[in-house]
Amino acid sequence: MDFAYRNGALCAEQVPLEEIARRFGTPCFVYSRAAIERQYRAFAQALARRTSLVAYSVKANSNLAVLALMARLGAGFDIVSGGELARVIAAGGDPRRVLFSGVGKTEAEIEQALQAGILCLNIESEAELERVDAVAARIGKRAPIALRVNPDIDARTHPYISTGLRQSKFGVPFASAERLYRAAAQRAHLEPVGIGCHIGSLLADPAPWIAAAERVIELAERITQAGIPLQHVDVGGGIGIRYRDEPQRTIEEFLSGALRALGERDEMLIVDPGRSIVGNAGVLLTRVEYVKPGSARNFVVVDAAMNDLMRPALYDAWHEVRQVREPQPGAATAVYDVVGPICESADFLARDRTLVAHAGELLALMSAGAYGMSMSSNYNSRPRSAEVMVDGASAHLVRRREEVRALFAGESIPTW
Repeated sequence: MDFAYRNGALCAEQVPLEEIARRFGTPCFVYSRAAIERQYRAFAQALARRTSLVAYSVKANSNLAVLALMARLGAGFDIVSGGELARVIAAGGDPRRVLFSGVGKTEAEIEQALQAGILCLNIESEAELERVDAVAARIGKRAPIALRVNPDIDARTHPYISTGLRQSKFGVPFASAERLYRAAAQRAHLEPVGIGCHIGSLLADPAPWIAAAERVIELAERITQAGIPLQHVDVGGGIGIRYRDEPQRTIEEFLSGALRALGERDEMLIVDPGRSIVGNAGVLLTRVEYVKPGSARNFVVVDAAMNDLMRPALYDAWHEVRQVREPQPGAATAVYDVVGPICESADFLARDRTLVAHAGELLALMSAGAYGMSMSSNYNSRPRSAEVMVDGASAHLVRRREEVRALFAGESIPTW
């Protein structure tokens, strides 16, 4: 186990979280290198029999150490901003293994991507197709493109992370795709190289994911029959992880369906996992500041908050809470809400948890490796947390804690 109790102390691999708290303070995100590598290799092994690319979704966790590890393992990268492209390059990632998704790419970002020589721009509207063509013409490049097609399939997940229905802002309408491919093929500065889709995140059932892959691959067949050869089919990501007691399906159950749909076609198969690689490979380490009993509810006030881990406030998401020092048998417990110091009623990290609570205790919020630090903010002028990567018996600081003065270093007071 990557996070397990050893002699009563919760550890990340071989390093006690108490030691990490002493060295680096709290709140602090802690990642297990072994867990990340194991999850990546599960994808790579499931796809080993055909030409494929595991394109890690940078938005899940964009720390340079995580990206560098992905690059060394042979991953590609799915990005959604110019900033994420800069991070990938800074971490040693190969731009030729980068796909650029997202509905709002600016002209500057498109030029940045083309100058870097990325694998593909994923086009999400007809207006974007026109913009990419114009930018490519202006700088004298031929832009490699794929259409992100909206297959109108219900992912059966949280509405905020369901992205494949016709009312979604993402992707081009399925019915428009063939026309847009034909139009793109006639442009001197556009080169259609692939097709893709992404129907949502936290998918627990492979059926919608496989249905979307089948629909996109059928469309790819029609496009190639029209004389537009494609080099890859991107079936997206979104495979869920276990946060609580969700039914867990294997990576192979998802990927085998896509592989069956692709059959003997020779396009490279691309998959874009993020959460399923890093989600369970990280925890948020926090310290209890106050125990606050109440007539209606009891509260444990900790030094982490919604600005550190937004998911509970945003999605009412559930994260397991473990005590870093395993409680003694028979210790008195109570039911608490775990809350932070931010001035919002939405500032909670967990509700109705049975704990042995004392000021100074360390708690670990599990499954915080994805959409934790990458969604964090400085709300209430709170410095963002430190990040630590554990590798066996070694703990490496991979992002130092922000200092308050850095929060306003770029601001100025005008002379009135």
